Amino acid sequence: MHLDFDSAWPAELGDLPRLNLTAWGPRLRFITRPVDIEKLARNVLRTLEDSSMRFVVYGSGDFHHLSALWLRRFVQEPLELISFDNHPDWDIRPPRWGCGAWLNRALEFSPNLRRASVWGLGNFEYWWPGRLFAPRGHLASGRLEVHPWSRPGLFQRRLRSAAMQPETWPARFEAFARELRDRRVYVTIDLDCLTTEDAVTNWEQGRFRRADLVWALATLRAAGANVVGGDLCGAWSEPRYARRFQRFAARMDHPNLPPMDLAQARDVNVRAFAELWPALTGA
Repeated sequence: MHLDFDSAWPAELGDLPRLNLTAWGPRLRFITRPVDIEKLARNVLRTLEDSSMRFVVYGSGDFHHLSALWLRRFVQEPLELISFDNHPDWDIRPPRWGCGAWLNRALEFSPNLRRASVWGLGNFEYWWPGRLFAPRGHLASGRLEVHPWSRPGLFQRRLRSAAMQPETWPARFEAFARELRDRRVYVTIDLDCLTTEDAVTNWEQGRFRRADLVWALATLRAAGANVVGGDLCGAWSEPRYARRFQRFAARMDHPNLPPMDLAQARDVNVRAFAELWPALTGA
């Protein structure tokens, strides 16, 4: 199903049914209040459950914290979460509900979420000093693991052994996929993990190509992982906020990007959707 919060995608997107949630968008964008999250959950999760929709596509990466909601439908049984993202989304600082901290909400919700694995980090938040705001308990327990791209720098030496190299990451991912044989898996994709040639987003972008993600999703299924659900977000949209604090915090945190043309951004992102959606859903 296409959950339309911000008109990031065309109203007609493939053959997907569209749920118009644009009235909710400004309240939920970037950061939001727990009361709004629960109101949305009561409305939208029932719709998804009644329609048996296991995969959703929705707006900008500013809404990625909603993945913690979509996961609620699947954690009644043991589940593995895989996130393809340029950001760790693990921040322990307030506010509680925001696109930069949603993995903490997902891990708190149910012990049945065995592990969250983030692939493709290129953002500075993984490295020092951003790592000071990581959830050390989840990392130490193994419930949260991250696979960043390598980067140079004196202060990164201790972490570099965990980093991915362009020529070696496929072998690492294949070994990871083999661990997931017969396990229930949920996959979330934020388009900002892709290069600027392959997607247009509201954030700094990563180093994956579209073909890399298509290969990774096929590798998961070939290894015997049971992909029970997933979501795709991250397309660029014009920011609109309901509250002044949202607007202020978002301006402080977002990169200073050049002006975007919505039609051109959609054209690039729809091409990404056309490749990634069948690979995600197994269609």
